[in-house]
Amino acid sequence: MEIYLALKLIWWLLLGVLLIGLAVMVGMDMGVGTILRFVGRNDDERRVAINVIAPHWDGNQVWFILGGGAIFAAWPLVYATAFSGLYVVMLVLLWSMIVRPLAFEYRSKRPSWKWRNGWDWCLFVSGFVPMLVFGAAIGNMLQGVPFHFDWRLTSYYTGSFIWLFNPFAILCGALSVAMSIYMGGAILMNGSEDPVHGRARRLALVAGIVALVLFTIGGIWVQWLDGYVLVRGPDPTAAQTPLHQTIERAAGAWMSNYRAYPVLWIVPAITYVGMLLGIGAVSRGRSTWGWWFGVLGWIGILGTVAAAMFPFLMPSSSNPSHSLTVWNSGSSLRTLAWMLGFTVVFMPLILWYTSWAFWVMRGKVTPHTVKQSEHAL
Repeated sequence: MEIYLALKLIWWLLLGVLLIGLAVMVGMDMGVGTILRFVGRNDDERRVAINVIAPHWDGNQVWFILGGGAIFAAWPLVYATAFSGLYVVMLVLLWSMIVRPLAFEYRSKRPSWKWRNGWDWCLFVSGFVPMLVFGAAIGNMLQGVPFHFDWRLTSYYTGSFIWLFNPFAILCGALSVAMSIYMGGAILMNGSEDPVHGRARRLALVAGIVALVLFTIGGIWVQWLDGYVLVRGPDPTAAQTPLHQTIERAAGAWMSNYRAYPVLWIVPAITYVGMLLGIGAVSRGRSTWGWWFGVLGWIGILGTVAAAMFPFLMPSSSNPSHSLTVWNSGSSLRTLAWMLGFTVVFMPLILWYTSWAFWVMRGKVTPHTVKQSEHAL
C-alpha cells in the first residue's frame, strides 16, 4: 500500500505540472489575444501579433486537454464534483473558447474592417475570460466550494454562479490575467519588431508589476482567510471516501504547512525572484529571459497555493468533512500506475515536440512577411 501512497503523491505533483503547463503555454496565447487591440493599432500590426503565435496556439491546447484528462482519470471524484457543480462556469469557459479557433481561421478571410474588428473582439474575449475563470477557480478552491455528498457519494452543489466571482476570487482572476498578459507581451517582444515590440514591452512591464502587487495582496489576505484542517481520517495508504474523515475550518489555517515546514517559504520567494528578474529582463529588451522568468513566476504562484492547501484538492464550505483530498479522491492503484507509465513515455515527447516547434519557427514576424506568405493568418 505504500506504493499506492507514493502514486497519489506523484499524481498530485503531476497535476501541478500540468496546471503550470496550461497556465504558461495556453495563458501566453490568451495573453496575446487580450492585448491584441492594444499592441496593434492597424490591421497589419494586429496580423503580426496573431502570426507570432499562429504556429503554436493550437498545439499549446494540448496542455488544456492534458489537464482535464489527468483530473478525469487520476482524480475522478474531483472531476465529477467540479464539472457537475460548476456546470455554468464550464459552459462560460467553453463558449468563450469556442470562438477562439474561429477567430484565428476566419479573421483574415475577408478584407472588411468591420469583419476583422469583430473577430479581434472575439480574440479579446477568448483570451481574457478563460484566464479570469482559471484564476477565480483557484481562488474559490482556497475558500472552499459549497457542495456536499449523500451516503451514495452523490454530490450536491448549493452555491450560485454569482457567488463564484466573490472579491477574493476576482483578485485571483486578475492575477491570472496579469500573468497571461506578461507572458503574451514577452512572446510578442520576441517575435516582432517596433512598434508592436515596444507596445508589448510596455504592457508586459505593467502586467508584471501588477501581478507582483496582486500576489502580495493575496498572500496577506490568505493569512486571515478561513482554511481547512484535517483533524481525523483513515490512514493515507488505505482506500477511503470523503465520508470517513473529520475536517474543521479555522482562520489562517492555510498557513499551517508554512508554519510546520518553514522551508516551504522558498516557494512564494520563487515568485518574487522570477517576476523581479523578469521585469528587469523585459525592461532591457531581453524577451527570452523575461519569458523564462515568467515561467518561474507561474511555478511560484501555483506552487504557493499547492503548498498551502496540501493535502486538500477541493475543500467543501457546506460540509468541511466532505472535502476532497489527495487521500480520498484518487483512482485505484492500477489506474494510477498505468497512467504513470503512459506519462513517462508521452510527456517527454510533448516537451520535445513543443521545443522543436518553437525552435524551427523562431524569428521575427513583420508586416512584409505576413503579406508575402500565403499561409499567414
